[in-house]
Amino acid sequence: MPSSFTQLLLKWNENENYRPMPWKGEKNPYKIWLSEIILQQTRVEQGWAYYEKFLKNFPTIFHLAAAKDEKVFKLWEGLGYYNRCKNLLFTARQIVKEFKGKFPNSYEGLLLLKGVGPYTASAIASFAYNLPHAVVDGNVFRVFSRFYGIATPIDTKEGIAIFNKIAFENLSKTQAGIYNQALMDFGATVCKPMSAQCPSCVMQKKCIAFTQNQVNLLPVKLKTIQKKKRFFDFLIFRHDEQYLIQKRGEGDIWSNLYQFYLIENEKPIVMDSKYVQKFILEPLALSTKNIISLLPSSMYKQTLTHQEIQARFIIINLNRKPALFAKALWVKKDGFKKYPFPKIVNDFLKMALNKGKSGFSL
Repeated sequence: MPSSFTQLLLKWNENENYRPMPWKGEKNPYKIWLSEIILQQTRVEQGWAYYEKFLKNFPTIFHLAAAKDEKVFKLWEGLGYYNRCKNLLFTARQIVKEFKGKFPNSYEGLLLLKGVGPYTASAIASFAYNLPHAVVDGNVFRVFSRFYGIATPIDTKEGIAIFNKIAFENLSKTQAGIYNQALMDFGATVCKPMSAQCPSCVMQKKCIAFTQNQVNLLPVKLKTIQKKKRFFDFLIFRHDEQYLIQKRGEGDIWSNLYQFYLIENEKPIVMDSKYVQKFILEPLALSTKNIISLLPSSMYKQTLTHQEIQARFIIINLNRKPALFAKALWVKKDGFKKYPFPKIVNDFLKMALNKGKSGFSL
């Protein structure tokens, strides 16, 4: 017998849930997987366009697996959390090579795929195969915390165990996919983090948080994110209408994306002759005679989950290429569009390439 929560949720889904999304009701595991990877750490409103763009360029997993890395990363540009894109490519190629293009049809098999955790595996298993696995994300934590009046912090082992147990107990074993989608929609449109739609909510009479006036107090979260501040100076070396760009390595933010030559400092440093000598001329075996002009930009900022980036861009016109970069990647301005850049670099490029809008231009 379904719980009262489950009955109310499915009734709400049938009569009141009109939230449109292109992947809703989808049974193709490739499309479900693609949408779930895109929506990790991404709002539906933003992810929608990327989902459609990816399907247009890669209608099947075979198309995605055969694509060049740069093309895929360029399409991903602006979504952030680029490890998702890296895992997307790895998994697509793994499925084509090892499974002949067919996704595993079990929760346990799906968990073996890179970038697929319990939430994503549950989503694919329930949506594609209607297997009885409950999805548990921020929406689910919030809905159950309020409905049952649970003050146990959601970011503790005890809290996670409690909410996973509740999620499975309420799961409709015969309509797992429909139930999971309804629960996520309910959390996104009714039981919202702020401005919850309590007056019109079908759960109102049975919701402990509502009856005890605790809606804005739940869920409880213990940990707060401490953001690390980082200070980047991007050196834009220009010679004969060509610009030096480099591919970022592994083990840090923006892996596999491109950037200009980077100097990272522990704190903001004044751009003066000492700085130029110590950080530009000496490391690259240049002299002041090699620099035709040097122009620093204003500060640009980008906030990530655990980091805050502050960056300057310094255009350096050279009369010769440094020997260290003789065989490096040099491109003309119209070549920038071929390479994926971090958002902060793209923000600068939009300004610097937009002639007439600013006195600072490439």
